[in-house]
This record gives sequence, C-alpha cells and structure tokens, in this order.
Amino acid sequence: MGKNQTGSVRARRHSFKEWMTAVRPWSFPASVMPVITVLAYLFWAGNEINWWLGLWTVVNMVLFHCAGNTWSDWYDFRNNVDAGDTFGARTITSGMFRPEEIRNLSVGLLLVSLAGGIALLFLTGLPLLWIGLAGAACAVLYPLLKYRAAGDLVIMMAFSILPSLGTSFVVTGAVDWGVLWVAVPVGLITVAILHINNLRDITTDRRAGISTFAMRIGARTSVHVYNFEVIFPFFWVFACALGRIFPWMSLLVFLAAFPALLNVRTVIRYRSEGMSAISGLDEDTARLQMIFSLIFSLSFFLAALF
Repeated sequence: MGKNQTGSVRARRHSFKEWMTAVRPWSFPASVMPVITVLAYLFWAGNEINWWLGLWTVVNMVLFHCAGNTWSDWYDFRNNVDAGDTFGARTITSGMFRPEEIRNLSVGLLLVSLAGGIALLFLTGLPLLWIGLAGAACAVLYPLLKYRAAGDLVIMMAFSILPSLGTSFVVTGAVDWGVLWVAVPVGLITVAILHINNLRDITTDRRAGISTFAMRIGARTSVHVYNFEVIFPFFWVFACALGRIFPWMSLLVFLAAFPALLNVRTVIRYRSEGMSAISGLDEDTARLQMIFSLIFSLSFFLAALF
C-alpha cells in the first residue's frame, strides 16, 4: 500500500488497541528486562538501591522504546522500506494510521522520555546526561544506521550497555561497570530480535536499496548468528557462575533453554521454507528474552535472600 492510499485516511479517533498496536508492546521486554535484571544483580551484590528511581527508569525506558519503534516505522515508510507486502509493523502500510500520526506520536513520546530523563538527571547527577544523550542519539539515528549494517550494534548499545550503566548510576549513585557482565547475555537475545527481523526482510530490504547486517553476511550466516545470539548467553552465565561473578543460583536460566532451542529449530526451517517459516520469530525471540531475563533476575534475588 503506497502513500496515496494512506493519504486517503482522514484524521479520526483511534482506539486504545490501535495505539498499543502502533507502539508494539510485545517488544517491551527488550527495554524492561535489562533494567530489572541489573536491579536484581545490584541487589545481590549488596548495593543500597533506590527502588522508586528504579521503577522510574523502567517506565522511562518503555517510553523511549515506544518512541524508537514508531520513529523506525515512520522512517522506513518514508524511505519506501516498508510497503504493503512487507512483514512486521503495518500500522502505516495497512492504512490504520497516517504517516504523520506515527511521526507525531514518536516525537511526542521522545519528548516525554527526554523530560523524564532530565528530571532523573537533576535527582542524580551529570553522568546520566551523557548516557541519556547517547541513548537519544541511538533512537533517532537507528534507522539510518540500520540501513548501513550498524543496527545490531546500536541495539546492543541502546537496549543493553547504556541502560545497564544508567540504571546502576540512577539507583546507587555510582556507575557500576560490573553490570556489563549482566548486559552481555540479556543484550545478545535483544539483538537477536532485530537480527531475525532483518533476516526475514532481506528480500524487501534489498528492493528498497538498503544494506542491513543480515544482508551483508547473507541468509545462511545470519541463521548461524541468530543461533549464537540465543544460545551463547547460557554458556556466558555458566562461565560467570564458574568464575564466581554470578551466584550458582544463576544457572536457573537453563530453564529457558527449551524455548531457546525451539527458536533454533524454527530459524533452521528458514533454509527450506523461506520467510514464512520465521514470520513470527521476532515475537518468539522477545518472549524468550523475557523468560530468560525473568529467571535470571529471580536467581539473583533468591541468591541474595537465601
């Protein structure tokens, strides 16, 4: 569906369900779980935590994520990356929203998240400014960088490294670099959500003239990369538990190995069945990220209490 068709959609009141569809709530584990996991790790490590500021950080990350989702949708439509036959978000291409509605929603959400970040800055300190500016830059520049095969790196920064460091500073008053041990496994599964999207969209992305990381390395290698991103986190946690960086209780994450292996089985079908085999794997990967991170977080709380 092109711009002429979406342009015929008149301004109207949208339902709550439609607004929720626009921001893609199924993807929220990617922004919520890194913060929750870091809070659990800091609690286990014996830090004094400001839980109210931690909750504030969770809400702000969700707003930031919503802004990024909608900005990416608008940018992709504007640059003819998303069309009527593409997978994924179809809020504009289906005619549900006009392009300017999604753009305005994105800008509004970004401004609200920036306001929340500035308030947190005054309550905490200057280091949060640089982390926040880097996060905002990731959100705005993500579509452009994704078109140049750097989207995976941006997601790792925006939804793993930066929120982990920022959360540690907000809730404890100091940047704890140890949280990066936690950021790696959680972040890799988050990156896998984007990577499987880009693998699924190789054909339509090539038609649009962009170059994602999945396109650069090819479909066959992309399958291997996805498998690494969802399986390696389990080995990382095991190695960290062996090195006493994490408590032995953290090995509970292996309870999430079953859904991870189901995802691996699904992505392997891509070789024989094509895009249709992995059409819903992005949501399955987000679900895996939530399960893995919830168990991971619970293991730190249990280890601290018992």
